[in-house]
Amino acid sequence: MSRSLWTRFNLQIAVILTGSLLLGGCASTGSSMLDSGKTDPRLTQGNDAQFFSKSGYQACAVGAGVGILTCALSNSSNKAVCAVAAGITACGVAMGANYYLDQRRSEYADTGQRLAKMNSEVQQDTQNVVARTATAQQVINDDRVRIAQIKQAMASKKLNTEKAKTDLAEIDNNIAIMRKDLTNMRNKATEYAKVAQQERKDGAGVEIKQVDASIAKMNQKVATLQKEVDGLYNQRSAITLG
Repeated sequence: MSRSLWTRFNLQIAVILTGSLLLGGCASTGSSMLDSGKTDPRLTQGNDAQFFSKSGYQACAVGAGVGILTCALSNSSNKAVCAVAAGITACGVAMGANYYLDQRRSEYADTGQRLAKMNSEVQQDTQNVVARTATAQQVINDDRVRIAQIKQAMASKKLNTEKAKTDLAEIDNNIAIMRKDLTNMRNKATEYAKVAQQERKDGAGVEIKQVDASIAKMNQKVATLQKEVDGLYNQRSAITLG
């Protein structure tokens, strides 16, 4: 491993580990800033909740920190190499296109092997988007039913105002979580696209076409979820309680 790569990695990890403390504080503060209502547990406790609930920096900082600490406490004969490997595994594209590309080129000198690895990771993230969308769709469908019930109760002048406020607060929280997930999904897809563009500039041949197709599919799945969340938001926005 080159000295420059190791130095860059040290700097990157120092930044993200420091940032993780700040981001952790922001995350906890942000959660308290949501409406006082509850959040659907399917969005926070399901198996798919972990993939996009944190920003790339948060996920990388936490994962890399744990991995590096493990290396430091281990009996590994080369703790430096161990720490870099832990960081690569934890961060991936989360730390940005340049970081990702440097790491992958240090692992795979062969362009074909490197792009095959990247394509595999894009496809895995796409499957994570699909799983998250399935969960979100269940929540969206149930929230639409609640909105319809509130509208019906308002029309018949039989509205339980307090219950309606509680339901709408939870729906607002659900929308906020799904929008946060969407932001993190789009960020990942954008960084993958930047890596692909750089590989193309550097002469990657036919192998890059499969990566492009996988990124396009990921973006399509994200756009599908975005449409559903926007639809729920529009329905929710049409209700105003006195």
